[in-house]
Amino acid sequence: MFADCAKIYVKSGKGGDGHVSFRREKYVPNGGPDGGDGGTGGSVYFEVDEGLNTLADFRHTRKYSAGNGENGNKRNCSGKNGEDIVIKVPEGTVIKEAQSGQVITDMSGENRRFLLLSGGKGGNGNQHYATSTMQAPRYAQPGQPAQELELLLELKVIADVGLVGFPNVGKSTFLSKVTNAKPKIANYHFTTLNPNLGVVDLEDAKGFVIADIPGLIEGASEGVGLGHEFLRHIERTKLIVHIVDAASTEGRDPIEDIYAINKELESYNVDLAQRPQMIVANKIDMIFSQDDPVAKIKDEFEPKGIPVYAISAISGQGLRDLLYAINNTLETIDSKLVVFEQEFFPEYHFNTENEPFTVVYDEDEDAYVVEGARIEKMLSYTNLESEKGFKFFQDFLKDNGILKQLEQLGIEEGDTVRMYGLSFDYYK
Repeated sequence: MFADCAKIYVKSGKGGDGHVSFRREKYVPNGGPDGGDGGTGGSVYFEVDEGLNTLADFRHTRKYSAGNGENGNKRNCSGKNGEDIVIKVPEGTVIKEAQSGQVITDMSGENRRFLLLSGGKGGNGNQHYATSTMQAPRYAQPGQPAQELELLLELKVIADVGLVGFPNVGKSTFLSKVTNAKPKIANYHFTTLNPNLGVVDLEDAKGFVIADIPGLIEGASEGVGLGHEFLRHIERTKLIVHIVDAASTEGRDPIEDIYAINKELESYNVDLAQRPQMIVANKIDMIFSQDDPVAKIKDEFEPKGIPVYAISAISGQGLRDLLYAINNTLETIDSKLVVFEQEFFPEYHFNTENEPFTVVYDEDEDAYVVEGARIEKMLSYTNLESEKGFKFFQDFLKDNGILKQLEQLGIEEGDTVRMYGLSFDYYK
């Protein structure tokens, strides 16, 4: 079964401890310190594997740990470094911190290898702590601890065009006619259980990649049916193509279907509703009524700037004109790959817990000022424009006791709080 989502646990290696020892050789009864350094723990990397196209491997293995660094030894011998671990994923995998849902990295485009967690640094042996007044130090530095995270992996396919439409409108038939894809085709709902990809090759044109997104139904954005499981795959597409059954062979109204699907797309991700769209009125070979349903679709949507093309995927009528129209539309759209920006930075997440911060009231500015390295770093890696980023910001204020300190200082609703370049009004 196609797997496009997985939750895993990763852990880097702990740094080895430094060693405490002293030279003990013949004729050298009081030798100096010779404790070696601990080895560095292994790091956790993610790497794109061109041979993978699903996340199925992560259903069997959910825990990934790098090797620990070995402890130092006597005679200035350093411990062996822990082995790194490289986790292979298909291109298009978005790696998120599981609890917050924030993006750590998007394994797409030029990002082929990513260092997620660094191994702990090995501790210094006692040889480093000898001084003129302390010639026999009995202290060595412990290795740095391991870092661990729970991750959510989401595979979002990389395609130029996303095909959407209710079940049985002919998306799979269309894809099989115009690309090298061979989807299974049958006349029952949710025949397509995988997002099928196909490449369209055109004469004297660049061509493009199409993704057939499995049939959506009303309520898909809320988890109804299977459509919700595959909506993520349309997030990278530059152009959305609605395929509708113009002949209404199952009694559905194609105009209502288009509005229903647009509503689901907007509910899932408001940006999707802003993407360029095109409507394909399929099954025109089965239109036998005197009324022209294609004309009705054009009258409804072309004034809104959405072009409508009539085709028969079975007979091939209208396919050539449609494909070149799609290609010409894509040439007017920014060709830059849709890549999800980083929102969660592990290096800051693990290095701010013990850093101090201050919460004070500034009478001159009549504002409450929150400052400190921990605050500055948090703001640098938090996207406050996104809903998830703002929720993370609110949780940070609460979990670190900042809200409590503001209340102890007498803050009231409507008072101003300033954090470096950010100012906001306080409300409970």
